[in-house]
Amino acid sequence: MTSAYDILRRPIITEKSSYQSGKLNQYVFEVDPSASKQQIKEAVEKVFDVTVNNVNVINVPGKRTRRARSRRLKMRRSGYKKAIVTLAAGDSIDVFEGVQ
Repeated sequence: MTSAYDILRRPIITEKSSYQSGKLNQYVFEVDPSASKQQIKEAVEKVFDVTVNNVNVINVPGKRTRRARSRRLKMRRSGYKKAIVTLAAGDSIDVFEGVQ
């Protein structure tokens, strides 16, 4: 049995996710690759005390990049799984809670 904090790894804060949270009431999280939609829904409801309407899951593939110093050496970033969680109307999550 994994805890809710093992399933939810971190929130993903980008320009697009900021728009989604403000206008569409959707929040984006990086999640454990073995987590199912039901496990993600239960984890978000438990951790943030909100009602989840929908969960969409995307497997983001790894990408090839170059090293910043030499620009020659090719590297590979690992892929991850992200979840877009839609909350019920009136619910919200404060992503930066406790940040000073």
